[in-house]
Amino acid sequence: MRNRRLLTPFSLSFLDIMSCGFGSVVLLFLIIKHNVDTNIPIPVDTRDQTSEVMLLEEEILDGKRNLAKTRNTISEIDEQLVVAQGMARRIMDKIEETRSLAEQLSETTDTVELDRLKLNIKELENRKQQLQKEIRETGDDARRLVGEGNREYLTGLRLGGKRILILLDASGSMLDDTIVNVIRIRNMRDGIKRNAPKWVQTLRMVDWLTARFPRDSEYQIYIFNTGTRSVLPGQDGKWLKVGNKAQLNSVIEALGKIVPEGGTNLERAFAAIGKMRPRPDNVYLITDGLPTQGSRTIRGTTITGRQRKDLFDRAVNQVPGNVPVNVILAPLEGDPEAAHAFWRLAMNSNGSFLIPSEDWP
Repeated sequence: MRNRRLLTPFSLSFLDIMSCGFGSVVLLFLIIKHNVDTNIPIPVDTRDQTSEVMLLEEEILDGKRNLAKTRNTISEIDEQLVVAQGMARRIMDKIEETRSLAEQLSETTDTVELDRLKLNIKELENRKQQLQKEIRETGDDARRLVGEGNREYLTGLRLGGKRILILLDASGSMLDDTIVNVIRIRNMRDGIKRNAPKWVQTLRMVDWLTARFPRDSEYQIYIFNTGTRSVLPGQDGKWLKVGNKAQLNSVIEALGKIVPEGGTNLERAFAAIGKMRPRPDNVYLITDGLPTQGSRTIRGTTITGRQRKDLFDRAVNQVPGNVPVNVILAPLEGDPEAAHAFWRLAMNSNGSFLIPSEDWP
């Protein structure tokens, strides 16, 4: 019986051993490569983050610029404060100096000199009062009109005349410049209507005109809405004397009690001009737009711009010839043709046309 050789680890061939080792290395390499590939991070879009960073940087720059401006402003205020404090100190020093000088004068001036100075002052005051009286008696203005400051306006109005007629629109539209506010105010109390800014300014216009009436002239003031009448009851068709100051002041006082209301019938207002005897030689028309009523009844509850223009044309036919009409047109929204129509009336009648500013007169 043949004896079999025992197998031992050292009996394997060298090639087998190397093949096993190389296979192990390859397997280990594949395992390591797979782990690397699976752990590669996914690219992320950073454009949004970059935009946010840029916006934050811009805000920081704006904040720095605003901070610099604020610091400059504070510096300027500090400089102004220092200057003001210096001026205050100089003023106080001047006051003290003047007070000291006054005390010295009072100590050194004798009683006779003081009495003489007092007498001179009294004579000057009497002379001043006499001059003021002479100015009031000989001046051209019929009334005094005190305004704010010393403003003077170049109006372009043709002032003067022997017989002056003022036609004042007292319709509801004279409450405000806008249709919405006109509707709102006309439903309020009469006291609020009388104090509406537009109506108050209109009364100031009349006051300004009456203050410049020639003293030897005659006048009349009519208000018109759906009808036309004199401001003073019972004075329709009569000329009033400008020299009668008490009566003129009564007319202005009566105007303050008028409440603007109703529509605008310009045809009746112009017809009143022809009824005056003798006729006026200067007419002032104060209104804010084309008429809404006339001798003919308008069908429907609304009126178009074309219908208002037709009413205006019929009303103009009532104006007598050779009577200048000076128009003062207050603003009102929604009436674009009014300015051209009234300007044409003023030019054709040899009058003047004025759209007043908010602070006139």
